[in-house]
Amino acid sequence: MEKGLVIVYTGGGKGKTTAALGMALRAVGHNQKICIIQFIKGSWHYGELNSLKRLEPEVELVRMGKGFVGIIDDKSPREEHEKIAKEGIKVSKEKIQSKKYDIIILDEVNYAVNLGLIELNDVLDLIKTKPSELNLVLTGNHVKSEIIEEADLVTEMREIKHPFKSGIKAKKGIDF
Repeated sequence: MEKGLVIVYTGGGKGKTTAALGMALRAVGHNQKICIIQFIKGSWHYGELNSLKRLEPEVELVRMGKGFVGIIDDKSPREEHEKIAKEGIKVSKEKIQSKKYDIIILDEVNYAVNLGLIELNDVLDLIKTKPSELNLVLTGNHVKSEIIEEADLVTEMREIKHPFKSGIKAKKGIDF
């Protein structure tokens, strides 16, 4: 059995979730099973929700967020964000230990740690106790150095130029 990797996509640039979803698409082409657990992202509708349904049953999506914390239209108390993020850790542990998946993607988990919604040690425990053959992908900005130390591959997305700064709004199919 091959050793599974711990892969991190982080940084202030665009493309972290997109890179993880690209990996999922590639894995489906090899008849692999993928579970994507989304922290933070919640009630907003974005294109990958529709496209991931087309990849069922190979891809399972679990949404465990109340939406982006403290920005735009967030009306949820911080306690609600913390509660569902902690539930996300519990679900992640169950999925990881189930041995039903080849890849598990913890989308925006680094951001949830950075915001203090979940504990760094809980994420490190997920990494350290994962089955050896499982590939575990963690996305989100502000990854902690302890996670980098445990990872096999870390890629940082760095913003060089972004259309938002020129007044161009988020585009369907590009940004959501």
